[in-house]
Amino acid sequence: MTSERDTVGDTPAETSTNRRQPYPAGFLETISTGWAERPESLPPQREQAPFAAARRAALSAAFPGERLVIPAGSLKQRSNDTDYPFRAHSAFSHLTGWGADAVPDSVLVLEPSGDGHDATLYLRERADRTTSEFYSDAAIGEFWIGPRPSLAGVAADLGVATAHLDTFESREGERVVDLDPELTRVVSEMRLVKDPYEVAQLRLAVEVTARGFDDIVRELPRIAETPRGERVIEGVFHQRARLEGNGEGYDTIAASGPHACYLHWTRNDGAVVPGDLVLIDAGVEVDSLYTADITRTLPVSGTFTPVQRRVYETVREAADAAFAAAVPGARFREVHEAAMGVLARRVAEWGLLPVTAEEALDADRGGQHRRYMVHGTSHHLGIDVHDCAQARREMYYDGILEPGMVFTIEPGLYFQIDDLTVPEEYRGIGVRIEDDVLMTAEGPVNLSADIPRTADEVEAWIARLS
Repeated sequence: MTSERDTVGDTPAETSTNRRQPYPAGFLETISTGWAERPESLPPQREQAPFAAARRAALSAAFPGERLVIPAGSLKQRSNDTDYPFRAHSAFSHLTGWGADAVPDSVLVLEPSGDGHDATLYLRERADRTTSEFYSDAAIGEFWIGPRPSLAGVAADLGVATAHLDTFESREGERVVDLDPELTRVVSEMRLVKDPYEVAQLRLAVEVTARGFDDIVRELPRIAETPRGERVIEGVFHQRARLEGNGEGYDTIAASGPHACYLHWTRNDGAVVPGDLVLIDAGVEVDSLYTADITRTLPVSGTFTPVQRRVYETVREAADAAFAAAVPGARFREVHEAAMGVLARRVAEWGLLPVTAEEALDADRGGQHRRYMVHGTSHHLGIDVHDCAQARREMYYDGILEPGMVFTIEPGLYFQIDDLTVPEEYRGIGVRIEDDVLMTAEGPVNLSADIPRTADEVEAWIARLS
């Protein structure tokens, strides 16, 4: 991989390295000439622009007379002179409609004006062929990063006024996302109920994710033959995510055997062994930055053992109970409580608890069953995989389910390989089933229902594809 540190010679000596080469005089004399004209045509306004405008109007109404600043964020260093792929701040993308193609360091400003605000998007245009930065600056030079949009192009595309980043100035008393707690809370709570565009994008993300899971199932024989089969799962899903989306919405969890008992196993360096289960938690982030979040647990050999099936179907029973509890007007936490009631009763029946299920479910003195499922059953989903995370508790965990909310239902059971409280036949089994749910006035809609869920469906899925 090349770097501006490899070639640029017209920079201060104190920052130079032995990899720098000075540009010859002939290069400097000719680099800015001999290029064909490239007239710019303005793009049509993108589909999400009117929705982003409505969101800005709602934010304006929440803060009359106050200057609001929403930065996109900057590139983050990975190592030395390489950066991680840029992804704009979720609030910035939500309020501008700018997704995977957002320009680093851009800033959205809502300036008080009359009874509302004027929105201006400040950004740095690419360094074109009329400047020395064109060839010398790897961050913005067109020779390095390719064409980037102009101010006029972005204004037409997003339907918002634009200005050069160099003209942006901070002002005393302004509210800045992530620095001002109230503004940070409000932009998070604005995403609790999705608009029609967001719902369509989440449906798309789930559809692409479903194809990614099909890809994995087709490759199960090869996955099982590879010493680090978990990496094959990760790679197969990544191909689909990049082919049809921006990438993954989070690091893929490909957890085989006892690794499935580690809730965020992303090392993905283990073998996928026939006879074991493999838990795959993965979601495609589409170009608008909305992401799916799906988990399926598969028998590597294609068939569940009796104990694996017992655990798997118990988790599915808990998920079904959570679906039944998820109705308009219910509290968000009641979804979790419904799932935990099933799990507590089942593990008590299996003799795994030192108390009764009723005692375990006691809010003050119980919780013994949580040893086998320490996480929550649901979280909001959207432009972040854990969306709306800065919302108030009374709006989130204790909030009322409303049409337009999108969230996960993901109960699980995890019996660690060295857990002496469970019989040996259970140890090393981890199962999670996760679906993405849209709340409507008629009740919950499982957006991921087309991905097999029951034990019988999963076995038939593997038999059909692999």
